[in-house]
Amino acid sequence: MSHVPHELHEEFPDKVAALHELKVSNGHFARLADSYHDVNREIHRIETDVTPASDEALEDLKKQRLHLKDEIAAMLAAT
Repeated sequence: MSHVPHELHEEFPDKVAALHELKVSNGHFARLADSYHDVNREIHRIETDVTPASDEALEDLKKQRLHLKDEIAAMLAAT
C-alpha cells in the first residue's frame, strides 16, 4: 500500500492550468474535483490508520475515486 495522496495536480501534472481553468469556469467540473478531493482525503486517512475502515469500505472508496478520476480525465482531454 502506497500511502501517497493522489492529488489531481499530481495525477495530471501536464494539465495543472487546465485543472484550474475548469475549476473556476465549469460548475460540474468543480463539483467533480471537490468530490475527488474528499474521497481521496478519506482514502489517505484510512491508509495511514487515522480513520478505521474495513477493507471493503476502502475498496469502494478507491473505485469511487477511480470513477471520478476517469470523468475528470475525460473533461481534461476535451479541452
